[in-house]
Amino acid sequence: MNLLVATLNPGKAREFREMLGGHAGGGGVTFSDLSAHPGTVAVAETGHTFRANACLKATAYARMFNTHAVADDSGLEVDALEGSPGVYSARWAEMNGQGHGDADNNALLLRQLADVPDERRMARFVCVLALADPSGKILLTTRDTVEGRVIRAARGQNGFGYDPLFLIDELGKSTAELSPDEKHAISHRGKALRRLRELMSDAGL
Repeated sequence: MNLLVATLNPGKAREFREMLGGHAGGGGVTFSDLSAHPGTVAVAETGHTFRANACLKATAYARMFNTHAVADDSGLEVDALEGSPGVYSARWAEMNGQGHGDADNNALLLRQLADVPDERRMARFVCVLALADPSGKILLTTRDTVEGRVIRAARGQNGFGYDPLFLIDELGKSTAELSPDEKHAISHRGKALRRLRELMSDAGL
């Protein structure tokens, strides 16, 4: 089976390549991503949940390229912000008229949490993966999380998005301070992908 990793986010695409690299071709499955399809138009993320958006993207890209496709929707839920930015994580600064992209998203988050004490800065990364067949039918979904908290200044150079601000207390490191292998072992995306592979194997895919 050919499986398209359907993301236009370069950070996510890189992480999928790192996590799947050792498995390419394993079990009769080969992997590619949207970097092989330059000029692909982004699918509108109009859902109100991670699962809805993951399914929208998996269905659309599977039909677009007539292939099995796995799509990710993920983001940061901050308890002190009642779960925001959530599904709007990648567009948080833009939605609030505060710029665009990772740096502006992080800067806005820090401003919003400036008066929140450390013990109330708990948060989690959430990832939902959806697998669609070439007709666009959703075959499987998985969801996983990793718990942490938002620190007051960026730490680390790895990862992307909110990684420099997300501290894993038991490791004493932000997710941007972890090596790729360390991050994938505990991350929301790594755990969701491992579960998806188990479900695919169980389903004979």
